[in-house]
Amino acid sequence: MKEPINYLVLPGLEHYPHVTYTWVIMIGFFIIAMLLRGTFKMIPNGMQNALEMIVWELAQFVDSILGKDGRKFFPFIGALAFFILCANLIGLIPGCVPPTANVNTNIAMAIMVFIVYQAVGFSRHGLGYIKHFMGPVWWMVPLMFPIEIISHLARPLTLAVRLFGNIKGEELVILVLGFLIPLILPMPMIAFAIFTSILQTLVFILLSLVYIAGALEEAH
Repeated sequence: MKEPINYLVLPGLEHYPHVTYTWVIMIGFFIIAMLLRGTFKMIPNGMQNALEMIVWELAQFVDSILGKDGRKFFPFIGALAFFILCANLIGLIPGCVPPTANVNTNIAMAIMVFIVYQAVGFSRHGLGYIKHFMGPVWWMVPLMFPIEIISHLARPLTLAVRLFGNIKGEELVILVLGFLIPLILPMPMIAFAIFTSILQTLVFILLSLVYIAGALEEAH
């Protein structure tokens, strides 16, 4: 779908602005990493202090759900969190298109989460991981197994659609308000969009952590 306003158009990606801005975010991360490399001090201050606080709080959040296994998955969850947050917020810059306002971006991330937690389950429990799909008692297996399979297959879809619906909705509302009453009326919505961008990031990674935690647990 062609975006009504899109200032950055790359040849061959005219109809895929979400791909363009995904690359913009990734290149931005790379540039920041290169600029910060070798500048960290033992006693942090300024930007380093803020970054360390954000990373520490996120690490504590991951540990609170996954316990001793939290640090193993922090790089994956942290990368998801920073990308989703930036992808949500970049849409608030005039002329930019949030990658998370396209369901394809979200499905790609949701599929990664699905693959990771299923791989974790089989890695931790071996073939015994199948017990997670069979219910608490043997005589419920014919009923619970298809229900569990459908439930697990639906998880990537719900992760993707929830994020897409919220970010796309905010984008459209701000765009409409901007055309009706420029500058004044969209401002409260932009402030609300910043809040919901953070909230939707937390929801996505929280559900991802819950799925991973479920895969790590012993079947009951």
